[in-house]
Amino acid sequence: MSKKILVVDDEPDVVTYLSTVLRDAGYETLEASNGEEAMAQIKTNHPDLITLDITMPEMTGVKTYRTLKESAELKAVPVIIVTGVAHDFRQFISTRTQVPPPEGYLEKPVKPEDLLAEVKRLVG
Repeated sequence: MSKKILVVDDEPDVVTYLSTVLRDAGYETLEASNGEEAMAQIKTNHPDLITLDITMPEMTGVKTYRTLKESAELKAVPVIIVTGVAHDFRQFISTRTQVPPPEGYLEKPVKPEDLLAEVKRLVG
């Protein structure tokens, strides 16, 4: 059975790109365009991994990440932050004391081989 990955980004082209790369590699994908949609997908479909953009409307990626990592039932789901936000953000989010650092971090534009290497490292 293939691993289920939730792709969360408010840019439809990014969602399509990441989902296509993942599906072509044999993963099942779910999609969400903001944090609220992501939380609904997570609770319904229980993904094995989440790729999460930071700057989104409705519910930001930071708030979504914090909600995930503060939840006893969801905190074990690995998260790869996928963002166009400056490199300094990686250091910022990795030093927060309220929540653990993300399991993975990729800067846009994402190379397919980098995405697949992180996914394989985290969920096989």
